[in-house]
Amino acid sequence: MNFPVLYLRKGAERRLRAGHLWVYSNEVDTRRSPLTEFEAGTQAELRASNDKPMGTVFVNPHALICGRLISRNAAHGMTPQRLTERVETALALRERLFDKPFYRWVFGDSDGLSGLVIDRFDDVVVVQISTAGMEQMKESIVRAVQRLAHPRAIILKNDGKMRKVEGLDAYVEQAHGPEIDLLAVVENGVRFEVPMEGGQKTGWFYDHRMNRQRLQAYAPGKRVLDVFSYVGGWGIQAACAGATQVTCVDSSTSAIDSVHHNAKINGLDNIETIEGDAFDALKALCEEKEKFDIVVLDPPALIPRRRDQKAGEEAYARLNQLGLRLLDRDGLLVSASCSMHLSQEKLTDIIRSSGRKIDRFVQLLEQGHQAPDHPVVPGIPETDYIKSCFVRSLTGFL
Repeated sequence: MNFPVLYLRKGAERRLRAGHLWVYSNEVDTRRSPLTEFEAGTQAELRASNDKPMGTVFVNPHALICGRLISRNAAHGMTPQRLTERVETALALRERLFDKPFYRWVFGDSDGLSGLVIDRFDDVVVVQISTAGMEQMKESIVRAVQRLAHPRAIILKNDGKMRKVEGLDAYVEQAHGPEIDLLAVVENGVRFEVPMEGGQKTGWFYDHRMNRQRLQAYAPGKRVLDVFSYVGGWGIQAACAGATQVTCVDSSTSAIDSVHHNAKINGLDNIETIEGDAFDALKALCEEKEKFDIVVLDPPALIPRRRDQKAGEEAYARLNQLGLRLLDRDGLLVSASCSMHLSQEKLTDIIRSSGRKIDRFVQLLEQGHQAPDHPVVPGIPETDYIKSCFVRSLTGFL
């Protein structure tokens, strides 16, 4: 295939040679290859400043990440066959990992498919495309999913924030099969049903699967507070593992309705809910002198961009301090983060600092990571984003 050429500035190839797959617009030699000459989603050969071929990229001249490496072989573009092979390779890993077909099937760059996420809910598959290059492969993606999994339904939930950055319209489309109102999920032996309309991202967050499983070991006989509960992923699983009482907090009415629905389908009658802003709810519970044995904090990304670092870290500190205040004397704080700009070490330090501010002795028992259906590419730090700390909090101990 004959591709147009995208040239890098001198030295810009180092990060790519070290394992990264992204090209930023300020790394392009726009004198030799003006970005304005490329259409969004086109494929191009990538070359270093010395003319050495680096591979093939999807190009989007309108985005900060203007190039996404498809192949390190300059002769290989993204064809329907190559896309199907990568989707099949991704499926082989998930089938080896999980005995039931509920998982993140494709995790973007980690599976060599930048801009593509596929989540599987048994015989329903939800696809999310976030880049112009992958948008051009839409029909091939649907065909690959049909051939490899024969699902009852395929939904294109292309309404993520990244699409605006890429200059793409937001839409949700039924690509195959009947319309789906509820997504059925089985995780760690617990059943959930998630409404398709208005659901967050693809409808479910498989990334914390192993951390929610860890929580089950601590839950029997305990009173649990699940903050930013969404449809009850942490709280419902804690209740099914033997928690005596669970309170779920979320600002979304539909999420709260789903918590009650999921409690019902699991035969639970010990789930309470609080609808409202998480910080306000936590402050009110502190004022009411409520105490819990376990507090779970799983907020959305509080540091969405690098420039939000300071404000985001302050928000995590306020949140963890409130969570620790609500723990009984020998309580467990499960503090999670999905902000890729917050390291595991920094989260741990925020918890340490929060504990000192309210005179708590804290012990770090476990640290959790993202589930293996969200593999990390060592050369791409952005693929390593989930972290959690299981922290025992003691008052008057030392």
